[in-house]
Amino acid sequence: MTNALPQPDWPLLARVYHAVMTAFVQDGWAPHYVDLAPGLGLSPEVTRQALHQLPGCTIGNWLVPDTDYIASFAPFSNVPT
Repeated sequence: MTNALPQPDWPLLARVYHAVMTAFVQDGWAPHYVDLAPGLGLSPEVTRQALHQLPGCTIGNWLVPDTDYIASFAPFSNVPT
C-alpha cells in the first residue's frame, strides 16, 4: 500500500494533532478523520492511520475502542459528561 504509515512520521503526526486540537477549540467537538483529510491535503486513509498512531505518541489522547472516533484529546473530551 503506497499510502500506509509504517512508522511514525513525526511532522505528519504533529499536523494531525494540531488540526484535531484546532477543531476542538473552534467547533467544540472532535472532527472525524474524513473531515480532517482535505484540510491536511491527505487521503482519508492516511489521515485515519495517523489518527490511530497519535494515542501511542502522546499522553491523554485516545479513540473510542474498536472505532475511528476520537474520545479524548486532553484537555478536551468528545464524550458527553
